[in-house]
Amino acid sequence: MDQTPRDIDPPAAVTRLDGVRPDKALRRTRLREFQAQLVERMQAAQTGTRLSASQLGVMIGQVRYLLDLREAGEIVSAGSMTKVPLTKDWYLGLSNIRGSLTSVVDLARFEGRDVTNVDNSCRVVAFAPSLSFNSGLLVSQVLGLRNAADMEEQLVSDNTDEHSYKPWMIKKYRDRDANIWVELSLAALIQNQDFLQVGL
Repeated sequence: MDQTPRDIDPPAAVTRLDGVRPDKALRRTRLREFQAQLVERMQAAQTGTRLSASQLGVMIGQVRYLLDLREAGEIVSAGSMTKVPLTKDWYLGLSNIRGSLTSVVDLARFEGRDVTNVDNSCRVVAFAPSLSFNSGLLVSQVLGLRNAADMEEQLVSDNTDEHSYKPWMIKKYRDRDANIWVELSLAALIQNQDFLQVGL
């Protein structure tokens, strides 16, 4: 039996040959299976178990990012967020994640790009407890687990295609479909003084 970890992608809406979509119960079952696999892999990474697929792929705005599973915590629905007055436009407010108030940030806006539109596919990826920083990033979409070893590393320069280089952008990769991925260090992000200053 092949036990080599493979990329796990979220289930997509599937249409059968006769044009009928699977019922909602089947889609919910597939979603639960995907979530269970994702949680298992993230827990394994945080406890030090060796995995080849060691990054969580997310889309923030139009940019694909890779997050180290040891730095990423819970993934929850974007849901409702409580605005905090007199804060920067990239600071979206506070969200209740399992009884804990968590600051939510729009990284795309923080990096000087357009505001991330909040819709049903958006999620909040909380920072791992090991970072001791009670915050999370708004992501447009969770793309599943990825293995940077299967991608081609690209030169990170001051003039990247989609955005300017930032200190928290560790590496850049191109996958087999020519998509560009940026490896994001949450540990480096929380060291940035501008990121820590949310007030106007």
